Amino acid sequence: MSGAVVRTGRLDLVPLDVAHAEEMAGVLADPALHAFIGGAPLTAPELGARYERLVAGSPDPSVVWRNWVVRLRDEDRLTGTVQATVTDGGRVAEVAWVVGTDWQGRGIAREAAQGLVGLLVGQGVRTVLAHVHPGHTASAAVARAAGLAPTDEEQDGEIRWRRDIP
Repeated sequence: MSGAVVRTGRLDLVPLDVAHAEEMAGVLADPALHAFIGGAPLTAPELGARYERLVAGSPDPSVVWRNWVVRLRDEDRLTGTVQATVTDGGRVAEVAWVVGTDWQGRGIAREAAQGLVGLLVGQGVRTVLAHVHPGHTASAAVARAAGLAPTDEEQDGEIRWRRDIP
């Protein structure tokens, strides 16, 4: 369950719905998006099936999946996604973001990640984590803008970033 729409200066983070798959397949179609995360672009039906699983929620009752599409209000276009996997009774969230190549370089990922982290902290999350490929300087800048800092921990070749809220 993703909850309500989250509004930032230019963006609406809209709770993920299977109906977003068609537009998002185009947003995420550039193979270059997968340079750091692996895999390949999904077709609209494949993305729809994935979104169906995400919307249904985690099969583990101790894990909550929260997913949003990122809508750029001025253009009325979807531009990417943000997500959080919330664990430890709502105290820990692992976050991720992706913005389609046509919208990169405009601060959309930064604004969306800041909005997401602000929402999570407001809902009681005390630790926010993200995993960033060491060569992905743009994603590292997004993590830093959302208040996360790199740690010495690595997982699957990615650096763990962390923000602890007192």
